Amino acid sequence: MTALLLVEQTLNGIQLGVMLFLMAAGLTLVFGIMDMINLAHGSFYMIGAYLTATFASLFDSFVLALVVAIPLAALVGLAVELVALRTLYRRDHLDQVLATFGLILFFNELVRILWGPVPVFLDPPSFLSSTVEILPGAPYPAFRLAIIAVGIAVALFLWVLIGRTRLGMLIRAGASNREMVSALGVNIGLLYSLVFALGAGLAALAGAMAGPILAVQGGMGEQILILTFVVIVIGGIGSIRGAFIGALLVGLVDTFGRIGLPAAFRLLLDPSMADGVGASLSSMSIYILMAAVLFFRPRGLFPAPA
Repeated sequence: MTALLLVEQTLNGIQLGVMLFLMAAGLTLVFGIMDMINLAHGSFYMIGAYLTATFASLFDSFVLALVVAIPLAALVGLAVELVALRTLYRRDHLDQVLATFGLILFFNELVRILWGPVPVFLDPPSFLSSTVEILPGAPYPAFRLAIIAVGIAVALFLWVLIGRTRLGMLIRAGASNREMVSALGVNIGLLYSLVFALGAGLAALAGAMAGPILAVQGGMGEQILILTFVVIVIGGIGSIRGAFIGALLVGLVDTFGRIGLPAAFRLLLDPSMADGVGASLSSMSIYILMAAVLFFRPRGLFPAPA
């Protein structure tokens, strides 16, 4: 593997990782604080992509579409929490899984009704549609670099929010002992609503960033949701730092597995068989990583304090 290809694939892995982090950060907060298994988290990713594509077409501006679409998706998440999920906090996890799976079906049908079954395509902003020469002879899409920058900025924002603000103090306290926090006069219901809306907004931001790279279509949230749960398990449930490190690990392992394993097997097998075996093993690589991490660290790399 040449140095230029190595740099390019490393950036691809980081870009995938920060997108997974945007998904995992909200989901790990919801589970760590609210003890809620939300399978419908990927639906907010899909809603964010659709809303951004719609407003980008309406306003002819990707940035303006983001400014409108992300808060709107967060409001959708807030409405879902108030109407459908608030009654599930004291129910067991099986009830939560069944209810949020029903929400997946609801949102998938809703987007088909509103936008139709044909995929929608979203163009990146014109000022990010070019390439940047990261090394001599190694151009890289500017929009992918922008995704990396947005992911890092969100990670810094969450670090400040959770670790340096009063709201973050309440969030950490609610995760540790919600009954005591409630007894001290904190509106725990409002805190849950804010956390859920924040998680929905982060998922929508990930969907908006993915729109110009992938086709915007119904059901697009399910595949990334599986990777998001892998990230949370690797990083540690309830940990923002764990979500960030776990997301980068999954992104890099997945990217290099898809490139390196088929090439490695070509040294041992004929090309057609090597590509098949390499592709199969590369799709398993992140789950092998998860199993290895859990073998040595059953609670993940950076579990939240008990």
